[in-house]
Amino acid sequence: MRITHVRLPCTDVAAGLAFYGEVLRMPVEAEHVRIGWSRLQLTPAAEVGSVHLAFNLPPARFDAACDWLSQRAAFLRDEQGTTRFALGGAWQSQSVYFAGPDGAVLELIARAPLPAQPATQDAFSARELLCISEVGLPSAQVPAVVAMAQQRLGLHPLQPPSSEFAALGDHTGLLIVVDAQRRWFPQQRQLPFARDVLVHVDGVRPGQVLHDVAGWEVRCG
Repeated sequence: MRITHVRLPCTDVAAGLAFYGEVLRMPVEAEHVRIGWSRLQLTPAAEVGSVHLAFNLPPARFDAACDWLSQRAAFLRDEQGTTRFALGGAWQSQSVYFAGPDGAVLELIARAPLPAQPATQDAFSARELLCISEVGLPSAQVPAVVAMAQQRLGLHPLQPPSSEFAALGDHTGLLIVVDAQRRWFPQQRQLPFARDVLVHVDGVRPGQVLHDVAGWEVRCG
């Protein structure tokens, strides 16, 4: 599955675009930020909260990406002070988290199952980011969202889901459905938020829509 477009509410569009464009050096045009094949659209909103987005990068470039990010943002740490997180099992990934506008929990993630990219020793650039690979979507009924995603979209979990957490999709794109009271990793401080978040995806059943009373919506191209 590919996440092609995310509409993200924010309190200050200009400040948000400055963060992505001037701090992270992502390509920006009007209110859109380009991340590989994905677009992030910032829209003004009076009510915002802590959203979660992850960006895929070539697995071999994880260390270079961490060096690049350390010059632009503070890493988020868990209770033990860890800033780099490696997951096995279905994930086979390495991640680093950092804060974005309006309390967003952002993540750079390198997934070993992705195709290898041509090796380079150059300094990392935001233009090497492949896509938006995860969008966090809170719900009071995670199992119900999982069932609807399977029935309507033909979208299956990356690993067996729990009543509080489900990663729906594949290494290219994941909908991270979490219990509305489950605080974001790694700090476990911010409650998840996604009201008025709109996600467009490709690679699943076209014409289908998935939504939740939490206020988010997923549309399939």
